[in-house]
Amino acid sequence: MPKQIHWLLSLLLISTFLLSACGGASDTPELPSEALTHIRLPMGYIPNVQFAPFYSAVEQGFYQSENLEIEFDYKFETDGVALVAANEIPFALVSGEQVLLARAQGLPVVFVAAWYGDYPVGVVAKTEQGLQTPADLAGKRVGIPGLFGASYVGLRALLQAGGLDEGDITLESIGFNQVEALAADQVDAAVIYTANEPIQLAALGYDINVLRVADYASLASNGLITNETVLRENPDLVRRMVAATLRGINYTAKHTDDAFEISKNFVDGLTQSDQAVQRAILVASVALYQTDPLGYSDPAAWKNMQMVLLDMGLLSAPLDLEAAYTNEFSR
Repeated sequence: MPKQIHWLLSLLLISTFLLSACGGASDTPELPSEALTHIRLPMGYIPNVQFAPFYSAVEQGFYQSENLEIEFDYKFETDGVALVAANEIPFALVSGEQVLLARAQGLPVVFVAAWYGDYPVGVVAKTEQGLQTPADLAGKRVGIPGLFGASYVGLRALLQAGGLDEGDITLESIGFNQVEALAADQVDAAVIYTANEPIQLAALGYDINVLRVADYASLASNGLITNETVLRENPDLVRRMVAATLRGINYTAKHTDDAFEISKNFVDGLTQSDQAVQRAILVASVALYQTDPLGYSDPAAWKNMQMVLLDMGLLSAPLDLEAAYTNEFSR
């Protein structure tokens, strides 16, 4: 081969290599520099539009930017608590009472970021029941998913606010069928999530009254937990998980319509359901999970929660509340 042709071919090869390198640097999105850490996250409920902050954090790449890959796992809160306590998984979404109940059993779970500011539980009844204050629950047949979780604790807090105890009402376990049970007059009132069933009932044309637990008691609500081992040995993992989650909450608050559309990719049937109702449920949920700063857990809410659990007999003695939660990662 003539020297001139050999020289030209070499020059072309070098030029092509350099152009490819430069083009790759400018066109390829920046990816995490480390392998993604897979996180299985128990949600405590079925797929639902209320989880829009987490769906948005996945779709918008907030978790990936923190080198995290999230797998949603829809199981009971108690299952999530048990798995985190055993250090089989690092995180779960639970309500505040689950943290104190677990720690009372010696389980080393720690609440690291608040999702909801207001306790989202309440009681709803048709207006003809005359439910205006917690005291009006006396003598009522009250439907409840079961004698567990935030619903049960929220009901007890309302009864306490009305000077009542459990014997003053008739409790009926109805599962998560509050709308149907109330519509059919199977019960006089039902324990619900204030951003969910009341909106559905109103859309069906029922005139209702709602008693919100948050109007009578500040209680530690839903949020993210880890365990003491992870907190001690891998605080950076906690920081990254909380940071991405808070970005998801902030995104949903600022771009609620977009977050609703994102949720359709995660919630089967959301596209076939009443869009106006589901959108209203998300808007009402956004109002509940506003904290200042984001992720902040109110110490007074933990004290109040402990008082309710002591009154219920679910705690036999006060706990070290400062060990049960941290605001180190809120912003």
